[in-house]
Amino acid sequence: MSGSAAPDRIAALDLVRGIAVLGILTINIAGFAGGPSATLSPGLLGPASPADGLAFAAGLVLFEGKMRGLFTLLFGASMLLFVDRRDGAGADGGTVQLRRLGWLLLIGYAHQLLLWSGDILMLYALLAPFVLALRHLSVRQLVALALSGFALWHGAFALAGWSSLTAAEAVHAGTADPATRAAVLGQFAAISAEAHNQAEVLRQPYWTMLTERFTDTLYWPFQVTLLSIGETVPMMMLGMALYRSGFFTGGWPRARLWQLAGVSLAIGLPLALVQAWWSWSRGFPPEAMFELLIGPAGPQHLVLTLAWAALLVLAALALLRTRLGERLRAAGRMALSNYLLTSAVMAFCFFGWGLGLVGRVGAAQQWWFVLLGWAVMLAWSKPWLGRFRQGPVEWLWRSLTEGKRLPFKRLL
Repeated sequence: MSGSAAPDRIAALDLVRGIAVLGILTINIAGFAGGPSATLSPGLLGPASPADGLAFAAGLVLFEGKMRGLFTLLFGASMLLFVDRRDGAGADGGTVQLRRLGWLLLIGYAHQLLLWSGDILMLYALLAPFVLALRHLSVRQLVALALSGFALWHGAFALAGWSSLTAAEAVHAGTADPATRAAVLGQFAAISAEAHNQAEVLRQPYWTMLTERFTDTLYWPFQVTLLSIGETVPMMMLGMALYRSGFFTGGWPRARLWQLAGVSLAIGLPLALVQAWWSWSRGFPPEAMFELLIGPAGPQHLVLTLAWAALLVLAALALLRTRLGERLRAAGRMALSNYLLTSAVMAFCFFGWGLGLVGRVGAAQQWWFVLLGWAVMLAWSKPWLGRFRQGPVEWLWRSLTEGKRLPFKRLL
């Protein structure tokens, strides 16, 4: 998400960011439709149809971890781009960026408390300063440190969660001893009860839901941050390394981009398919899904994020010549506004203060709401930027960072 309004924006970066902000809705939609626990399994709030299972499994292969990863790569790249431009203009880019992140922290926390508990902005604002301190490392050093940290973090979680995965497998195969079976079924009952409780909170009037947010989940973003360090920090570092190497600016030969995409797909796609098949064939056991996603799924998330990035950069030149490409680029230039607007639209569709559809829309039918969100983002972004210099929240963010009211409307 970039708050810069400089005329020399990187078109490919804006385009990829636009696709990422659309893509992240494909995963977030389950949280809007059923609450946080519903993102683990499509059958927690009621029986899942075969179509629901297929839709959820497809999301695991194509989007889960990849869109969040792409978003995080782009945040790292954009953060470094902002610092470079400020340094080039004679300012202290690092200091200005820290101030910028402080305001993003407040925007994200307000989003978390007032609208939706799945906010990612606060996570970025809390962890980005640590990444920013590493910006003077070489590309090779950034890549080596990022990959090492990612591997150690996900390896540790994979080992810690292995017993949950093997227990779920034993129950499915009918080989679990009574104690293991009772433990797995007890975990499922507890997660299912929590999912129903979360959905019930979302069905409440706005002020009731708000009261719950300011009491029971006030510190939740900080807990999520701790669980996400080993994914978010390495991805931001890789984003900085890719930007430094010219990945988004035409510095990579197309053959090299194709090579990265091909190798990443060859490694990641079979892993993603196997893990999705395992999850689907076992009914997406929620007690094991969390352990799978936070640990063993990490490698395929990483390499398929890189595949997405390489393929989108390859397609950018041709896509930017089309009307769709222009609208995607505009959506990317307003990614922060679009991210928050999507939360407002989806919260209205599902929460009790709106249409109240929470818990009533399965994974397959949720795709209609994804398409609605995409249509809204693509419809308004380009006309808005035809009249205004930035998205509304980007303008607010930048004005707060600069400590003054910046020009907003375009001169006609």
